[in-house]
Amino acid sequence: MGAALLAIDVGNTHTLAGVFQGEELLHEWRISTERGATPDELAASHDQILRLRGGGLDGLDAMIVSSVVPALTAGYQELGARYMDRPALVVGPGIRTGMPVDIDNPRELGADRLVNSVAAFSKYGGPCIVVDFGTATTFDAVSGDGRYVGGVIAPGVETSMEALTSRAARLAGVELKPPARVIGRSTVESMRSGLIIGTVAMVDGLVSRIRDELGGDAVVIATGGLAPVVCALSEEIEHHDPMLTLDGLRLIFDMNAAGGGR
Repeated sequence: MGAALLAIDVGNTHTLAGVFQGEELLHEWRISTERGATPDELAASHDQILRLRGGGLDGLDAMIVSSVVPALTAGYQELGARYMDRPALVVGPGIRTGMPVDIDNPRELGADRLVNSVAAFSKYGGPCIVVDFGTATTFDAVSGDGRYVGGVIAPGVETSMEALTSRAARLAGVELKPPARVIGRSTVESMRSGLIIGTVAMVDGLVSRIRDELGGDAVVIATGGLAPVVCALSEEIEHHDPMLTLDGLRLIFDMNAAGGGR
């Protein structure tokens, strides 16, 4: 049995966490991202969930974190040092990933996007395209020889809905589920069509163009909270992998623990 690893991906809206024993994912959970949370509050949130499942932070050996919220990056590092006797390994400049980042400024690349790309190439080969449905809908392209070559950032489905409803007094939020038809016969149906079918059309169109630029028959993998809604309607997405980010974090941790890398 391998060491018990806590893997955490801190997003702008939600934080995804999981516990691995070796390569096996034992537990996973999602909590709201609270930007002002202290290390003690972060520890309490995750420890409480683990104890409901028969464990606790004190039973873990190590932690790896990818984060797009700088204030919480430091908080998780302190959590590791205080409650697990070692700081968290943070995905960022200098960490071994096994994937060259071939863009103008590699430091601009969000940690979660690199983690997803590492996992996708490891699991599905290349070239590949990762579509992550979160606060933003991001597209990440990996070449056939395993280089991160760039991507696309578009508004997320929920972000688009919030922008629409905040600027149109007569439009309220709707449940994000696929409409029965494209042509809506009510305001709610029309909004669902625009938000869901519109996102599917954007995703399929962009994936087709990205695939053309990659110059190969790229594998397309979707992840993120709203992926199931879009995957059911997309003609381009081939795999839905909800644990892609956690798998990438485990892979990167193993590379660094073993002293391998690029």
